[in-house]
Order: sequence, then structure tokens, then C-alpha cells
Amino acid sequence: MSWLSRVRNSLPFVAKRETPDNLWVKCPSCQEMLFVKEYEENLHVCPRCNHHGRINADTRLGILLDAGYDLLPQPSVKEDPLKFRDTSKYTDRLKKARANNAHSDAFSVGSGMIDGRPAVVGVQDFSFMGGSMGMAVGSAFVAGAEQALKRHCPYIVVTAAGGARMQEGILSLMQMPKATVMTRRLKEAGLPYIVVLTDPTTGGVTASYAMLGDVHIAEPGALIGFAGQRVIQDTIREQLPEGFQRAEYLLKHGMVDMVVERKDLKGTLATLIDYLAPKKAA
Repeated sequence: MSWLSRVRNSLPFVAKRETPDNLWVKCPSCQEMLFVKEYEENLHVCPRCNHHGRINADTRLGILLDAGYDLLPQPSVKEDPLKFRDTSKYTDRLKKARANNAHSDAFSVGSGMIDGRPAVVGVQDFSFMGGSMGMAVGSAFVAGAEQALKRHCPYIVVTAAGGARMQEGILSLMQMPKATVMTRRLKEAGLPYIVVLTDPTTGGVTASYAMLGDVHIAEPGALIGFAGQRVIQDTIREQLPEGFQRAEYLLKHGMVDMVVERKDLKGTLATLIDYLAPKKAA
């Protein structure tokens, strides 16, 4: 036995130090490794490149609404009305999505205050089946609008979706006119309807309530459109310009009213409410 082996064997055993695997997160834009605590404190925005990461419904509501807001119950709808099955059952897909999410579907509504101003905020969560719009999403959107009508205050909707939910077929497409009717009721009541477009907002959601707001705000770099860029290119057989369907491009071409960073979003909404909301909002 060599002297190195003797020394090594005589030393007390020291267990290998374990490092938690959730201390770091990689920015999907610049690929920088970020300290999770720093990233979360910066509202899930990369401090290096300003990439605005996707966030869940509870985080979004916590950013926009003052503490003490009420979460509206999710409306009850018939699940799997078409008994749909592709590679797996629709019911199994719902169970899987709910196991990884605090809410029963992709649209959640909070009723409270924004810097002391009454407001109802509906949030679409892309982490729940791509934020897809089915009967539950449509019903939750309507419930949020009805709450705004009841409180006589602005309705703010934060969109993030891949479009309609294919497992519900025509029933998912029927949510488009249903939501459109509610935006009309808000308008007739003189209540502001403000839309915050986040990454990504596409498909039937873009073709309905996402583009019917009195004011359209987008987060920096958000993908916003109806059909995908590749589909459009193949259809018109032309190369699309750089940044096509991104928030900044749409702002330049008049599709959105402003691009606002996440840290400034609550203050911007408060200012808009002061301009647009009736004075006797309650």
C-alpha cells in the first residue's frame, strides 16, 4: 500500500456535498445562468437581456393586484363533452395539467385593487395546456366580466394562449362569440376593458377577446398573432420581416397601443384606470 493510500484511508470520511438543483435557471433568450432568487425578485425578467419569462396565474395576479384580492371560483362546466381521445384521453390530459397547476383550468380571475383602484383581473396561464381556450376558459372570462359589471369597475385581461382547445372542437370556438358579447356589455356599461398581451398570444384568442380592448398593452418581445409565421410564409410565399409578430413590430404598425415592461405594468394600469374608469367605481 502506497503512502498516499495510507493517508487517504486514515482521513475521516466526508460525505459529498449536495447542491440543490433549483438554485439556477437558464434564460431562454441569452442562455445566461441566473440565480433563481434574483430572477424571481426581478419579476421573472432576465437582468442581462431583459427577456420577459412566462409566469403562472398566481404570480401574475400577485404582481398586478394589491394584497388581499379575492380569487373567483372556477365556473363548473361539462368536462370532455365530445369524449375526445388522440394519443391519450382528454380527461387524462386534464388530470396531468391539474397535477402541475394550482388551478383547475387555464383562466383565473382576481377581484381587488390596483394601487387602490377597483379592478377585476383575468389571467390566462400558458402552463395549463398551452393556455388553450375551452368551455372552462370561456366561462371564467364571462364570470370575470360579470364581476366587473357588478362592481362597476374596469376589467383587465392578461392573455397567453396557443388558441382554441382542439379536444373540445366547435364548443371551444363558441367561446369566441360568447367572450365578444361580454366585451360589448362592458362597453355599453361604460367600463374600461384593457388587454395585456403576453408571450405567446395566438390563434382564436387573438381573433376574439385579445384584440377587442379599449387599450392594448404588450410585454416586451411577446409573440402575438393568429397563424404561425411559417404558415404565413408558406401561404404568401414571401419572407417575413425581422421581428414579425413581436410586440415591438406590432407597436410600430399600430396593432398595439404600447409596450410596457413588467415592472412598470401595474403603475401603467393604474394610470389608465384614472383616465378611463368612471369616477364612482366601487
